[in-house]
Amino acid sequence: MENDLHTTMATRSERRSSGFTLIEVMIVVAIIAILAMVATPSYRNYILRGALVDGTTLLSTTSGNMERYFQDNRTYEAVGANIPPCSAALPVATRTQGTFVVTCAVDATTFRLTATGSGNTAPFVYTVDQIGNRTTVVTGGPSGWNSGATCWIVKNGQAC
Repeated sequence: MENDLHTTMATRSERRSSGFTLIEVMIVVAIIAILAMVATPSYRNYILRGALVDGTTLLSTTSGNMERYFQDNRTYEAVGANIPPCSAALPVATRTQGTFVVTCAVDATTFRLTATGSGNTAPFVYTVDQIGNRTTVVTGGPSGWNSGATCWIVKNGQAC
C-alpha cells in the first residue's frame, strides 16, 4: 500500500513538470504582445527615417551640381548645348533617388529644387533654393512630424 501511494505521488509530480500551465503561456503571450506594441512603431519610424535621407541627399547633390553649373555658365538656365543638372530635358531617372524625384524651377539667377516623395514617403516634400533656404512640408503623414519647418526634418519630433 505504501508502495502504491509512493508510485501515485511520483506520477503526479512527473506530470506537473512535463509542461507549462495555461497561466504561464498567457503571461508569455502578454509579454510578447507588449514588446510588439512598443517595437513596431519604432521600427516603422526607423525605416521611414532611412528613406527620407534619399530625398535630402538628392537635393544636396543636385544643389551642388547647380552651383557648379552656375560657376561655369553664370546662369542657372541652359546655355547652348549646356544643360543644367535639373533640366526637364534630362530623363527623370537622373533626378530620382529611392522614392524621391527632384523637380526644378529655374531662371537666370535663381533656382528652387523640390524633392517629392512617393510610396511610404509620399507625405514628405523637401525644398532648397540657391541661397540654401530649406523647407519641409509633411501633409497627411504620420503624427509628430514638424510640417512647414524651415529646415529638413528627417526625424520624428525634430525641430529646426
